[in-house]
Amino acid sequence: MKKILLSLLFLLIISAISKMANAQANYTKIENYQVCYGYARHFPQEWMILRKFDNYGKHYLLLVNPQTLDTRVDESNFYQIKEMSIAQARAFFSTSPYQDALKKAEKASVMIQDAGIESGMPKETGISLTADLCPSHKPLDRRIFTDIIAEFKKVETPVPVALSITGIWMRDHQEDLQWLKQLQANNEIYVTWINHSFNHRVSLKAPLKENFLLEPGTDINYEVLETEKAMLKNGLLPSVFFRFPGLVSDQQLVYKITDFGLIPIGTDAWLAKGQAPQSGSIVLIHGNGNEPVGVNDFIALLKQKAPEVAKKQWLLYDLRQSVDEEFETPDTIAKPGKK
Repeated sequence: MKKILLSLLFLLIISAISKMANAQANYTKIENYQVCYGYARHFPQEWMILRKFDNYGKHYLLLVNPQTLDTRVDESNFYQIKEMSIAQARAFFSTSPYQDALKKAEKASVMIQDAGIESGMPKETGISLTADLCPSHKPLDRRIFTDIIAEFKKVETPVPVALSITGIWMRDHQEDLQWLKQLQANNEIYVTWINHSFNHRVSLKAPLKENFLLEPGTDINYEVLETEKAMLKNGLLPSVFFRFPGLVSDQQLVYKITDFGLIPIGTDAWLAKGQAPQSGSIVLIHGNGNEPVGVNDFIALLKQKAPEVAKKQWLLYDLRQSVDEEFETPDTIAKPGKK
C-alpha cells in the first residue's frame, strides 16, 4: 500500500511539473502547423485534437478537454491517437459541454453583430471579464489589472480574466505582454487567451457586411492560425474561444470559425456602449488604451461592488467554467465520449 501511495505521489509531482513546464513553454521554431482533429487518449482522460505541429524535431498536439474546455499542448507520443474528420470528432464527443457550446454559437450565427455565446451561467452572482487587445499605438491600460488584483486579492486569487489578443498587438507590445505574463507567473491573474485574429483590419467607410473579417480577400486561415502560432511562440496557451473583430460576422464566417474547433464569444455588456452587466454577463472592455470610457466604467463597477466582493457575493468567473457550466449535466460528466 505504501509503495502504491508513493507511486501515486510521484505521478502527481511529475504531472504538476509537466503542467508548469507546459504553461511556460515558448515554441519558437514551429513547423508544419496544421488543423488536425481526432481523439487523444491518456488514461483516464480523452482529449480532442485541434492542431498538430513540430518544434525542434518534436511532434506536438494542441488539445482540448471536451468536458472542461481546458486546453493543453503536449508531445503526441504520450497519447493513443486516432485522427478523424471534424464531423467525426464532433460526433465522437457529441455529449460534451464543448460540443454543446459550439452548437449554441452556430445557432446564433445569423446576426451580423455579436454572434456567438454572449453570457455564461455561473452558480453565484458575478461576471466573466473579457478585455480586447486590438492593434493600437497606445500602451496597455494597466489599471484594469492592478485594480482587479487589489479588489479581489483577499477573496479570489488568482483573478480570472479573458484577453482577446491579436497577432499585431503581440508583435508591437512585447513589454506589455511580458508584464501580463509576469502577473500570471506571480499567480495574481489567470488568463484565458482568446484568438482575436492576426490583423484585425477595419475600415471607417465600408459597411459591416464588407468590414473587419468580412472584408473581401480576407485569408481566414492566416488570421486564425498565425495568431495561434504567435501565441505559442510567446509562451501563451491558446484557448478554444474566438472573438470576432468589431463583433462582426455572418453565418458563413461563424461556421468557418467553428470548423477550426473554436467557440465564438460575444458580449451582452459592452461597457463603453452603456450596456449594464447582469449576473452571468460576459463583459467587454478594451485594454489596448483606446477605450478609457469602458475601463473607467469597469473600475466604477468594481468600486460599487466592493462590499459584495468582500463577502464573496460578487466574483469574477473563469470564462471556460462559466461557459462549461451552462452545458454541464450529470450525463456529460459520466460519459466522456462515445465508444
